[in-house]
Amino acid sequence: MRLWTLHPKYLDTRGLVALWREALLAQAVLAGHTRGYTRHPQLIRFRNSSSPAASIASYLQAVHAEASRRGFNFNATKISSDSSSELISATRGQLDYEWAHLMAKLRARAPSWLEGLKPLAHPEPHPLFRIVPGAIADWEITQPN
Repeated sequence: MRLWTLHPKYLDTRGLVALWREALLAQAVLAGHTRGYTRHPQLIRFRNSSSPAASIASYLQAVHAEASRRGFNFNATKISSDSSSELISATRGQLDYEWAHLMAKLRARAPSWLEGLKPLAHPEPHPLFRIVPGAIADWEITQPN
């Protein structure tokens, strides 16, 4: 499960569809509707918000908006009616780590999509996140060099 701190506009089609599915799974986990993934580290920041259900719904709404902008037909009725205007803090280190992680994925699976992102030096976060100084999040599982 990867719930990107990055804005969903940077994801290729495969990545955007995967994010939709994974965020829907996260919504089910946070609502207590599944027994799997309950301890997944990607859920920590949602659980730490004042309303985890509302936070994941807001996250999904932004993913849906990006999919709609691209002409995809993601089913918005799958998003909980909760929503939150509360921003979740995420670190610059986490955003930068995810950017490098995405670049590596795109080099392998969507080099033409990657070409359009190369000139970008500072990616935007998903609208749910407010970027603050700091290192990679403690919950992130990083790959050894």
